[in-house]
Amino acid sequence: MVTDTEGYTYIIEYLTEHLSLFESATMDGNIITKSTDTVIHAIEIELTGQIISVCSQNDLLTSTLRNTIIREVDAIVYDLEEILSSVVNNPVTPAQQTFIKEFATLIKNLFDSEINTLNK
Repeated sequence: MVTDTEGYTYIIEYLTEHLSLFESATMDGNIITKSTDTVIHAIEIELTGQIISVCSQNDLLTSTLRNTIIREVDAIVYDLEEILSSVVNNPVTPAQQTFIKEFATLIKNLFDSEINTLNK
């Protein structure tokens, strides 16, 4: 549905352009207070919230399409775990949290676009 689209490729490229954000929690010289949430937990929470939003905004989605969306999100999380493998269990910093929220919003927009295309 979305993981095989050009839009998804662009979103992953956007992530790779910002990998430096995940390389060091103290890149700006400030000591970051430890968060109890990990990077992967923040990703899961943000993506879950955005996908719930997609499904609630599109109440005419069939159960088959909802299951497809869930499988796609699982694939996206797997991709993110691969790309961020060295930091997924690190505490998430505020800057990383902000980026993850933005990234999840881009994923939501991609799903919205694909659903709109299917509904035409």
